[in-house]
Amino acid sequence: MPVALIAHGGAGRWRPGSDADALEGLRAAVTAGRSVLVRGGSALDAVCATVVLLEDNPVFNAGTGAVLNLDGACELDACVMESAQARVGAVSGLQRVRNPILVARKVMEETDHALLTGEGALRFARAMGFGDHDPVTPDRQADWRDKRAKLLGDGGGHTLRMREFLRSHPEYAGGTVGAAAVDANGLLAAATSTGGVTLKLAGRVGDSPIPGAGNYACAHLAASATGTGEFVLRSLATRAMAERVERGMTLVAAMEEVLSALGRDYDADVGLIAVDALGAPVARHRTPDMPHAWFAGAGEPLARMRA
Repeated sequence: MPVALIAHGGAGRWRPGSDADALEGLRAAVTAGRSVLVRGGSALDAVCATVVLLEDNPVFNAGTGAVLNLDGACELDACVMESAQARVGAVSGLQRVRNPILVARKVMEETDHALLTGEGALRFARAMGFGDHDPVTPDRQADWRDKRAKLLGDGGGHTLRMREFLRSHPEYAGGTVGAAAVDANGLLAAATSTGGVTLKLAGRVGDSPIPGAGNYACAHLAASATGTGEFVLRSLATRAMAERVERGMTLVAAMEEVLSALGRDYDADVGLIAVDALGAPVARHRTPDMPHAWFAGAGEPLARMRA
């Protein structure tokens, strides 16, 4: 059975001069996931290894270096899912941990629940041995001060209607990291982690921790979404792709159809990655950029800023 893995670093418009750092980080993360798969490891282990490196890299909006909400705090969302028995674990609104993706995995493996949120998620993380970690970096804090001043300077009403503000300032949008893989036993898994959209209201939850929206794995594919989470949530984009593949559509056609619908119905700025059961990795996006990296079979990792 061919193995494959693909990862993304967030759809949107990347800051000029940051392309090389993003692609280098993604290539390193996919290399870590690849090493798991070529040793015969599971797709779940591979996507978690990949996302952990992305969470630890402050270039990306996940884990350390995640964007801040309107109050200046990091609220982290993450989800893991594998095709076997549709096992899933997720956290939302989680603060002061280093790797929310690993906490999400513990939710899947150590509890009867699928999703823990807020203070409950933090208490669970501490009980599982995850120590205190401040993910706020000086760069993100400086960005937060500048962006908050701009947001409030444009009129306080924008705090409740971020879409209009982000249309005028696309460089302020957040991002997400995610990975999808298939292993030598034919099992598929996906992992997605994010700090959400910058200057979001406290308590906002996007698509990333919701199975079938921002993260999904089944017998037909594993997928991760990035971009405007509210629209991915409304469309259940990753599940919509899976349903099309189940009906006989190719992964490429399914992804393009779902993206087309997101554009038609919502004019949504989104991107998608996925791997199918045959080991084909695919990436598409409706944004100027979506750094992503992948490998398939015996190939070495490749990375691109645009699909």
